[in-house]
Amino acid sequence: YNDPPVNTFLSICGVNAGVAAIPYCEPSFPNVLGDKCEALVQITSKAAYNRFVQQHLFQANYWRDPEKVDSREYKVHSQLARWGNEGLHFDQSLKDNFARTNKFVWVMAEEDLIVWPRQGEQWGAPDPTNPLKSVIPMKETDWYMNDSFGLKSADDAGKMFFESFRGNHLKFSIDDLSKWIDTYFK
Repeated sequence: YNDPPVNTFLSICGVNAGVAAIPYCEPSFPNVLGDKCEALVQITSKAAYNRFVQQHLFQANYWRDPEKVDSREYKVHSQLARWGNEGLHFDQSLKDNFARTNKFVWVMAEEDLIVWPRQGEQWGAPDPTNPLKSVIPMKETDWYMNDSFGLKSADDAGKMFFESFRGNHLKFSIDDLSKWIDTYFK
């Protein structure tokens, strides 16, 4: 694993912490689909956490319904749960492999309507006490505080860097990209 080694990992608008809404259906944002968004999210959440869907629809791999993260279905079938050591079994190799990367750059689109919560692009997550109304920052998430796959260790080691740009999903400029490459890939 990690051969040749990944020295710097750049994630631009990545679904790092998963998504909990359909694009343009952010719970706190007036959207074009209106009430249909809630129905679509409920249908997606019911379908996402089974073996067949996880194996055949890549979008289900990063679906993270904040109201189901403690469910057996999520822990057993979600690839995202396994990658983040949220599943039924802890995998030390995930943490070891995460530690092998020297630098992580997490870029968030400040007006992203595709990834919800957009803060998940920098490891934020829906607040467990009010999951569809508020979002907590990375350092308040369970996977950070428990260091389940090495996020806190990487942060403590000074390996984490955060950038953002004004705009929607992947609508960054060439100047933004050049700046990130010049800054982090020297």
